Amino acid sequence: MITFIEGLLVEKDPTRVVVNVQGVGYEIFIPLSSFDRLPAPGETVRLLTYDHVREDTHALYGFLTGEERRLFLMLIDVSGIGPRLALTALSGLSVRDLKAAVAQADIKRLSSISGIGKKTAERMVVELRDKLTAGEAMEAVSRATAGEPDARLRDAILALLSLGYKQAEAQQRVRDVLRDAGAGTTVEELVRKALARG
Repeated sequence: MITFIEGLLVEKDPTRVVVNVQGVGYEIFIPLSSFDRLPAPGETVRLLTYDHVREDTHALYGFLTGEERRLFLMLIDVSGIGPRLALTALSGLSVRDLKAAVAQADIKRLSSISGIGKKTAERMVVELRDKLTAGEAMEAVSRATAGEPDARLRDAILALLSLGYKQAEAQQRVRDVLRDAGAGTTVEELVRKALARG
């Protein structure tokens, strides 16, 4: 497997690049997130790669960061998502926004990506949510709830995540408690009542 390619950037387009490695030109398909940070043609570039080999195709997919490549590999494991659609997903939303959409089960946002319908978006949530690390889930929650007026919600959800709850369950429990308990409930009370909900 080709794990990275380093060489002279010969051509760059929003969806592909050509890299000259000791006289051999490699065509590599990339997401927009990587394109935005590429050097100018004629400069050296290093891309992490995924080498996709099937009976009828052999293609290289490239990424400037390990985070992009990791999410790409997670996406192609989802039933119905191939490398091209995974690349489209990474081009449609940033890595952070994709993780947040999965963690928040935001089907509407995921299905707004070209080529991803409601059913595929639902599969993405089901198959990827538990693959996000606790840190990634916390980051997604922090980002998604940062604009909410009540920071208690975010803090209580983060507390449940640190106790081992799955992201979606932690959110649901805290929101249910907050709805029933009212505005004056402290973070500690929210967490206790959320834990008490068998």
